[in-house]
Amino acid sequence: MTAKNQRLTLVLLALGAVVAAALLALSALRDQAAFFYAPSDVKRDGLPLGRAVRLGGMVEAGSVRRAADGVTVRFVVTDGKATTPVVFAGIVPDLFRERSGVVAEGSFRADGGFVASNLLAKHDEKYMPPELARTADGTMHETSTLDR
Repeated sequence: MTAKNQRLTLVLLALGAVVAAALLALSALRDQAAFFYAPSDVKRDGLPLGRAVRLGGMVEAGSVRRAADGVTVRFVVTDGKATTPVVFAGIVPDLFRERSGVVAEGSFRADGGFVASNLLAKHDEKYMPPELARTADGTMHETSTLDR
């Protein structure tokens, strides 16, 4: 075998190893990935049943209800276009409140509700996603990069 053929064989073997490693990594990540949805995405595309997902949006004003057991919280997440009811059993983050941003990790029920296993609250009082920064008359609020 000539030196040129040996180099070509080694390059092809290395390329095959890199492709195999990438496929293994993607396969492992596919099982662990949590997709992010907004309520309007769920309304438009249907419920992603049977897998871990993240639901993000704003906690609707007047929707937070605490159960008598002291750990179960029911609230509604909205993105301004659609709403999704959420149930969470556990200790909510300190910054969790109405009209604030939240990301709920969990899964959807067949009835359209969401069961959260973890809640993540926003950390900055001035941040508002661009999609929700519209006022009632449809104009955008100006936000600086310091507000984000």
